Amino acid sequence: MRKIWTQTLSLLLAFTLMLVPLAAPVQAASPASAPYSPELAAFLEQDWAPEGYITPANGHETLRQSEFAELLNDAADAAGTDLRFLTLSDQDTVKRETAAAILDQAVDVPYIGRNVFTDIPQSGPDASSIGTVVTSGLMKGVSGHRFGYGKPLSRSEAAVVAYRLYLYLQPFNPVEATIADIQTAMTAGRLTAEQLVELYLDRIERYDKQGPKLNSIIRINDKALEIARALDEERAKTGPRGPLHGIPVIVKDNFDTADIPTTGGSLALKDSIPPDDAFQVKKLKEAGAIILAKANLHEFAFGYTTVSSAGGQTLNPYDPTRIPGGSSGGTGAAVAASLGAVGMGTDTGGSIRVPASFNSLVGIRPTIGLSSRDGIMPLALTQDTGGPIARTVADAAAILDATVGYDPQDVTTAASVGMVPDSYLDVLDPNGLEGARIGVLREVFGTNADIQNVMEKAIRDMEAAGATIVDNVTIPNFKEINSYGSLSAWEFKFQFNDYLESLGEDRPYKTLDDILASGLFDPSVAKQLKERNDRESLDDETYKDIVLYRTRLAQQAVLKMMADHRLDALIFPTSANPIVKIGEEQTIGDGFKLSSFTGYPTVTVPAGFTPDRMPVGMDFIGRPFSEPTLIKLAYAFEQKTHHRRAPELTP
Repeated sequence: MRKIWTQTLSLLLAFTLMLVPLAAPVQAASPASAPYSPELAAFLEQDWAPEGYITPANGHETLRQSEFAELLNDAADAAGTDLRFLTLSDQDTVKRETAAAILDQAVDVPYIGRNVFTDIPQSGPDASSIGTVVTSGLMKGVSGHRFGYGKPLSRSEAAVVAYRLYLYLQPFNPVEATIADIQTAMTAGRLTAEQLVELYLDRIERYDKQGPKLNSIIRINDKALEIARALDEERAKTGPRGPLHGIPVIVKDNFDTADIPTTGGSLALKDSIPPDDAFQVKKLKEAGAIILAKANLHEFAFGYTTVSSAGGQTLNPYDPTRIPGGSSGGTGAAVAASLGAVGMGTDTGGSIRVPASFNSLVGIRPTIGLSSRDGIMPLALTQDTGGPIARTVADAAAILDATVGYDPQDVTTAASVGMVPDSYLDVLDPNGLEGARIGVLREVFGTNADIQNVMEKAIRDMEAAGATIVDNVTIPNFKEINSYGSLSAWEFKFQFNDYLESLGEDRPYKTLDDILASGLFDPSVAKQLKERNDRESLDDETYKDIVLYRTRLAQQAVLKMMADHRLDALIFPTSANPIVKIGEEQTIGDGFKLSSFTGYPTVTVPAGFTPDRMPVGMDFIGRPFSEPTLIKLAYAFEQKTHHRRAPELTP
């Protein structure tokens, strides 16, 4: 009932930090079941558990094969399947290897690695069955290197196996599923990449095209199922490439994809297919990820409301009368609604951080130079970067792992050499706030009482988790820093024309001037397009002053604040202002400028909700290439608070 391969791969996969238990969170045990392990207590809570099957006095007793098979069949019936487990003999007491053989009748896993148990006869008939059930998570060894071969299975152990089988046979639920959840299910044989893609496509149809009509997706990858099938076949032959093998990703539609049009949200580019993938897209594919769809964005990444001529207005899944943030709002809404496993956004002036905040998500704006911008439609390369948007810090870290590194096509990434850790997952520590020094930038908190209250609670939570709070740190020269204008107003025309040229001779339009003449853009961006197109040159003292003096002042301000107060990170609300209704103007305050103007990294994490049940995000900003520190702090805050909640509109 399974494919068996002998390549050397750890039986439970070498994901370490990525793997989680098969079971969903176990129900709290009743007082009567308190003496039992959590899984055994959960078994006793099930309606299908035979009455009196386990008592404090009989849990250690053995049972016959017929009793074990009957118990498994009860679990299979309760799970809604028609599976039937048969005994291998009538009277034999169930030994652990016999239990594995009985389970193996109906359990299938795609790939079995090298046997790590020293007490199993390698050439015996039981090795493959044991490998199957251990890989599936239905049985475990009695220790790290011993399966317990030849030992009888006790009634308590049988009950736990039956409970695991009941969970194993449940349909996989993609809502809020993490990368670890997905990989565990795929390893166990509960899920294939093809099935997962189908689940997400069904949700896109149900919630993006129908129901609340979130309108977050511009185009689905029509080869996604084909790619998923190929990755499933690869997993069966050689095992997974790594944590992203078979993981469907929603990519903002300003990342070049050689097999899907890249529009930037504009009808002018609706059929524009780049000659190759963006560097980060290529890296995701190499890691085994599936580009499931391209997400809507604020046209040309110009704003925070996510409206475009190619995709229309994206809605916030927490309240469809409100905006999802921008410019990566399509990615934010789609990931929040579990239309994909994780997503990719870009950020010039808040475009990863704001959608993360407005959709109760995690966003990472990397240090400029950590991740390549090659193949990303530019807005202002002095500030542009791309990074993950995810439902958990761990998922964002896994995506960051796959997408960072030196790219000869983006010279800024030369600075990343020697600055990239083995894995950002290595820093995930639920106690990571202990001993940390956190600076509070009240200067950019704004005046909204609801957001202020969320932040006050976040500060108390960090303090309770062991952090030292350095309150009301002030930003040196902030008034002067704020006096400088936007670089996108200067750089966009010239860098966008270079991007158009990179598309080749068959590109639909040669220049921004041609696109303006076409009229194929949303009216809301017409003024910005014209103003940017009117720029004649970057050989201008005002522009040079912004690049030189603003950048230097902002970098010195952040580094001085952190050095003076011996800080690990600075915090403030991602947006000082609440989420507006569709049609209204969204402003977010000045906090975003510290990362955008310096090029330093920021991790956005859910901080709570306002009384009207809208998400609020909090930013951790730090020194250049301090992503490991920021991820550690954000993960610890996430694990202490668990603020993330799925939107009720997309169950």
